[in-house]
Amino acid sequence: MKPFQIGAVLFPGFELLDVFGPLELFAMLDDRVSITMLAQTAGEVVSAQGPRAIADASLADAARYDLILVPGGIGTRKAVQDERLIAQLISHSEAVRYVTSVCTGASLLARAGLLDDREATTNKLVFDWVTTQGPRVRWVRRARWVVDGKFWTSSGVTAGMDVALAIIQHAFGREAAEDSARKAEYVWNEDSTHDPFAS
Repeated sequence: MKPFQIGAVLFPGFELLDVFGPLELFAMLDDRVSITMLAQTAGEVVSAQGPRAIADASLADAARYDLILVPGGIGTRKAVQDERLIAQLISHSEAVRYVTSVCTGASLLARAGLLDDREATTNKLVFDWVTTQGPRVRWVRRARWVVDGKFWTSSGVTAGMDVALAIIQHAFGREAAEDSARKAEYVWNEDSTHDPFAS
């Protein structure tokens, strides 16, 4: 059986846990998934916290994925102005089964118009800035994550791990999600409406 293909998007100033928290949980599925790190060009990308990650392939690559993961981070402030990146996100989003954003990653999807007329959420500390990137989005202020069609948007940083487990449950079944959480010794918040940071 062909592995579930995940493309994790990197850009300068991405948030470390937005990427590696969800990927850790997906990787618990072992050979059922294949993860590729993507960026404008293959090679090193500096995170918001300083450590670098290696992009395996360019976003311009013709490869097709089952899921695209779009993180947040301080780098989204510049990335929303990057027309090439936005166009590549649109192209990949059209071809995948799942598009998920963590934290301010929703600003990139919103700027691309991908969330227009859909419900979505994002990090509560910068909620007001992110929402300016998509005035036609039906932003949900109190939500750990929101699902609308193929788009799964999550709140700040660690919420990416909760939405990852929700996607695992949707794609692979509850037992797989529980197993990933157990292996990571992670307490899964299964309630998408439980958002203690909204207030």
